[in-house]
Amino acid sequence: MKSLRKLHTGKPYVQFERRTEASVRATLRASSDPSMDSLPLLPLPAKPHLVGIARLAAEGESMRDGHNVEYFTLPTKSLLNRCVSNRAMPFTWTINPYRGCEFGCRYCYARYTHEFMEMRDGVDFEQKIYVKQHASALLHHELRRVKPHEAIALGTATDPYQPAERRYEITRGILEEFARHRGFELGIVSKSNMVVRDLDLLRQVAQSNQLSVHITVTTLNTDLARILEPRAPRPDLRLDAVRILAQAGLRVGISCSPVIPGITDSSKDLEALIEAAAACGADYVFANPLFLKPCSAAIFLPFLEQNFPHLVENYRQRYQDRAFLPPAYAKRLSQLIHRLREKYKLTRADRQQRSVFATKWPVQSFDEQLSLF
Repeated sequence: MKSLRKLHTGKPYVQFERRTEASVRATLRASSDPSMDSLPLLPLPAKPHLVGIARLAAEGESMRDGHNVEYFTLPTKSLLNRCVSNRAMPFTWTINPYRGCEFGCRYCYARYTHEFMEMRDGVDFEQKIYVKQHASALLHHELRRVKPHEAIALGTATDPYQPAERRYEITRGILEEFARHRGFELGIVSKSNMVVRDLDLLRQVAQSNQLSVHITVTTLNTDLARILEPRAPRPDLRLDAVRILAQAGLRVGISCSPVIPGITDSSKDLEALIEAAAACGADYVFANPLFLKPCSAAIFLPFLEQNFPHLVENYRQRYQDRAFLPPAYAKRLSQLIHRLREKYKLTRADRQQRSVFATKWPVQSFDEQLSLF
């Protein structure tokens, strides 16, 4: 695993205002004009006192600057986080190798996590990526906290195989640690075909643990995916990853989440997606409706205005004062997905016949979500 220390450049993150020579000269002339009165100098406002992860983020060293994305180190005291949610979740613990995600999915609910670092601009989530240091060493000591039958989810608030992983290999280090243990239940969520890079490690982990890999594919339409998930791999590449993992004997399935009303929720499109999942050898498919936190809506609604203006008012009414859709929509989606899973033999009974390593995660992720409405 590459050392983060060797990758530091120490270059501060500074934004420069672009100015023409004419504007600079005009400023200089104005500042030297005796007819212009100068305002009295005011004291600079005191910098806010940052604590906790906001302070650690502010102290992080810049690691690379380019393509409007910058990577920072993030000193980390704990990698394993207990899931605390009012929603019924199918896992007890979460692991996120990074803070932020470069894929820039317009609907992403996890943008709020940057707010803990006093970053209120939702775009920061996809442009300032924080790399957690000493992740595998921390995990080595923290896994003792996990009790039997407590599932662990890797990649709930960031994609563990986003572009940063190609360089820093934090996720690979985490998998190397899991390969040294036995008896854990681990689920990985990703939109990236980079997961096949770690095929050897995934096999090792699966030998002594219950492993599921969930590849997210929200649409088969490449053009639509490019604007919804602008920097994520193409849908066909993700399906290729499902095929490779399935052929390797690993338990792999497809998440269609989120299903986006008026954009990805037609029965024709969902059937095509589930048919493709079955053709690739997926063990299961699950789907949840879109939910919009305020931080997500701040990015998603302008996206709608630009690309789907006819849906904007509908969305404002549906999501007014709520993050979740009304129960009727979830019920219709549930019924449709259930019929399609039966048609393409992706039901629970079919899964149990195919694999003795079936876990609770994928099905509960869908069924428990529906119970909320």
